[in-house]
Amino acid sequence: MLEQIRHDHAILELKLARPPVNALDPVLVGTLKQAIEQAPRDGAAALVLSGSAGLFSAGLDLPALLQLDRAAMRAFWGDFFGLCAALARCPVPVAAAVTGHSPAGGAVLALFCDYRVMARGEFRIGLNEVQVGLSVPDCIQAAMRRLVGPRRAERLLVAGAMLDANAALAAGLVDELTDVGHVVTRALAWLESLLQLPRQAMLATRAFARADLARLFDDPASLPVDAFLDGWFAPEAQATLRALVERLRSK
Repeated sequence: MLEQIRHDHAILELKLARPPVNALDPVLVGTLKQAIEQAPRDGAAALVLSGSAGLFSAGLDLPALLQLDRAAMRAFWGDFFGLCAALARCPVPVAAAVTGHSPAGGAVLALFCDYRVMARGEFRIGLNEVQVGLSVPDCIQAAMRRLVGPRRAERLLVAGAMLDANAALAAGLVDELTDVGHVVTRALAWLESLLQLPRQAMLATRAFARADLARLFDDPASLPVDAFLDGWFAPEAQATLRALVERLRSK
């Protein structure tokens, strides 16, 4: 479900390994959150978050989540926001190795990392929640605005747009493109360049620079879990989500 691969310079790669599409279910979300929080305590100097070749993460595991009642979904969304907080607050740099398609929840993970290397080609990334009947919580919208600016974020979020790799780079949604087989290598190289700097100064400056992301999760009780659940269980969203799952099953 989650492979941990140790690299030189005390860099730890956390590789999503939940076939066939690295979909985010309650167990994977909880496991990834715990790993991100634990790694710096165990001496990791930096993290790489990666997926399989051609697919970073297909986002939420809709078939599994549609079976949950409101209480179980509330626990899941608390954990998902906790995962975002773990990335936003991580005391060491995190590079996303976007190894392929990255819709919705997969894109969210990349948003909260320090740097995003994406596979070149026809792979797509974006927050397409609107297309499946869901709204995007403001804490996630804020991370999007931080990367691409308010006006562009509005256009992309409202349309639920999915961008190919070149468009994502032009928009600022990712920082670098490379061949799919070199995505992890380039993410490691970016981290290694940071780790060559005076450590205390680099980490302190990074913490100041990312304080706005960390503040999004200062008050867990204020996170819009119940509002999102209202949208999730709304008839329109349920009908759209279930129709999508049926289309995927029929392929």
